[in-house]
Amino acid sequence: MKKLLQVSLLASAVLVGLSGCKDEKVAETAPAATTESGVELTSFEQKSAYAIGLSMGRYIGSTLEKQQELGVDLDNEVILQGVKDGFSDQGQMSDEEVQGALTAYDERINTLIEAQAEEKAAANQAKGQEFLAENAKRDGVQVTESGLQYEVLTAAEGDKPAAEDVVTVHYTGTLIDGTQFDSSVERGEPASFPLNQVIPGWTEGVQLMPVGAKYKFFIPAELGYGETGAGTIPGNSVLIFEVELLEIAQAEEVVKED
Repeated sequence: MKKLLQVSLLASAVLVGLSGCKDEKVAETAPAATTESGVELTSFEQKSAYAIGLSMGRYIGSTLEKQQELGVDLDNEVILQGVKDGFSDQGQMSDEEVQGALTAYDERINTLIEAQAEEKAAANQAKGQEFLAENAKRDGVQVTESGLQYEVLTAAEGDKPAAEDVVTVHYTGTLIDGTQFDSSVERGEPASFPLNQVIPGWTEGVQLMPVGAKYKFFIPAELGYGETGAGTIPGNSVLIFEVELLEIAQAEEVVKED
């Protein structure tokens, strides 16, 4: 019973994950339907079986479509034959051969993904250098010794944080093409963190800001996430942050409050 329940939950999870493409629900009370292949969906068992197969097919198809972009094009008919042979336990490969083929497949995909990432990182590096060179010429943009660029959007006077302080800020981060990857403003909640525990561009830049000021930082990749990138941020990306410094607290004060 437990294993059957797990299979049902897995099928449901896959179906929910794919519902962005088609909003379909399989219910026992739904009217009878006939698929393009002529299979009638009249009973609970038929609908359940078809729903599991359809959700699996969409998941596999979506995955293979992404991998085709890497240059790996698998034959759908051979995949279907493998599924059929798996049901009948009459496979043309031993368990060891299956494991070996899947391992080789994973290694090939990972190699292609890494090569693609390196290619994108190289392109990003060239675009980033060109962007920073042109941006540095704009009125109001200042460049530090490290290569960090910044622009004062809202000036203020007062205390500035040290690297060991905890700062509270509102910020929005984008790439040079305008893609937004993070924003405390959109979340509606400012962020607080020790200034020496973030990327170097932040550590250096925010120390230039008095409380109440708002700056725009243009952070070279070497002061950001470098060649590897992070999450949705590709390698060698120049990062643009609009940052408003709301508050400064010394680290020991935060510890005492906690």
